[in-house]
Amino acid sequence: MKLRRTNIAEKIHASRNSRIAEEDLLLQIKNIFEQESKREEDILATLGDDHYTGSNDFDIDQLEWHRIFHLSDIEKICIEYRLRFLNSSLYKAEFPYETIIKIKEVEKQHDTTLGGFMLMAPATVFKLKNADDPLLFAPIGNEYYYLIHSWGRDLHPFRKIMMWPFRHLENFMFFVLVMSLIVTSLIPAGMFGPDYSTTEFIVLFLFVFKWITGLAIFYGFKFGKNFSSAIWRSKFYNA
Repeated sequence: MKLRRTNIAEKIHASRNSRIAEEDLLLQIKNIFEQESKREEDILATLGDDHYTGSNDFDIDQLEWHRIFHLSDIEKICIEYRLRFLNSSLYKAEFPYETIIKIKEVEKQHDTTLGGFMLMAPATVFKLKNADDPLLFAPIGNEYYYLIHSWGRDLHPFRKIMMWPFRHLENFMFFVLVMSLIVTSLIPAGMFGPDYSTTEFIVLFLFVFKWITGLAIFYGFKFGKNFSSAIWRSKFYNA
């Protein structure tokens, strides 16, 4: 007599069917999906809420140190790369589903409900009032923030260098000074006469410096631009 081999799939089906009816099982699964869907809707609503002012109740034993940042660290990077650090409610695109999953994972890990989300990103990703790579943070308290998720493309490798003149007034004036020297040195020596002394170079440099500075001031006032150190938390586009 040949013994029939044991089919594990049949065994687990039989065990499940003896524990719960098919209708009850499907009802439980439906309830789980409805609860998950409701939680995701709540998270999206929280991401769009700009009235949350408190901190979050994180489990200190579950915190990952490489995700904790002080506001001063965030400010430094925002100024260097000309980014904004604003409430997530100002984000003008749809949040990727992966972000919702990340939030749910952190909430489950810390047994809490998160709120007060902040985004660090270029001004172009925000719905700013008219006066490339977002990072989502949740406040811990005492100006500390917990990095939840980042998505999108990385910033241009030269963005830090390109944005250097716009960090502070001192940076910008040094940039204008260097540009004036470069432009002055490119002007042909014999353009204003056969003799080209050091004094003439200095006078020409001062004219070029005033010209570039005037254009910069005109552009700044016309478009309402300001330095990165002043706008990294501004909700206004023309800043």
